[in-house]
Amino acid sequence: MTDAASVTIFVMEQRLPWPDDGSAADSDGPFDAGVIHDDGLRQACSIRKISPLGATLRGGVKKAPGDEVALELATGQRPQGIIDWVRGGEAGMTFKQPVDVLALINRNLISQPTERRTMPRVELRCGLDVKWGATLSPAILRNISARGLQIEGGALPPRGTFVQVFVEGLIVPSGEVVWRKGDLAGIELFEELSWSSIIPWIREVGRKGAR
Repeated sequence: MTDAASVTIFVMEQRLPWPDDGSAADSDGPFDAGVIHDDGLRQACSIRKISPLGATLRGGVKKAPGDEVALELATGQRPQGIIDWVRGGEAGMTFKQPVDVLALINRNLISQPTERRTMPRVELRCGLDVKWGATLSPAILRNISARGLQIEGGALPPRGTFVQVFVEGLIVPSGEVVWRKGDLAGIELFEELSWSSIIPWIREVGRKGAR
């Protein structure tokens, strides 16, 4: 295990993880480890992105679209699936049965040293409000981690603006817009969000979405 925190992205929604990938594809890792099982053979791989329905894998996956494999996860889950695509040193795998992504997030946290335990990046869509000065604007959360979040909206503040973000059920520290690209913005928080506050919130948002 490396000292650097994993940058694997966990998608909480019931969708495949590779559409709308953005700049995440440029990340060099480190990522959570996995093992591909195929007819008794084992091949180590890295999991760049995972959702209940599939995963984006790295590590020179020597399979072709349509091949059936199993992916061993850190939790001990071994979902069966099919390789959907292979390109640029990555492969997309669709699972035959959904996996428990929240259990994977918990496993990621447990694997970190207690004194440096940091919430990984989680993709989750929900409404929020952004406030700067006297302006309050609605937006959509795209992903969140201990150190920041990415939002989408039609009236977002420019780079360098100090903002407050209001999300139902979660207390978010103030932050600064560190990048803007069209309707997207990245906000770096002045204080780190604790994993112990994000996990219950993710669980509650998931319950509401399942109703």
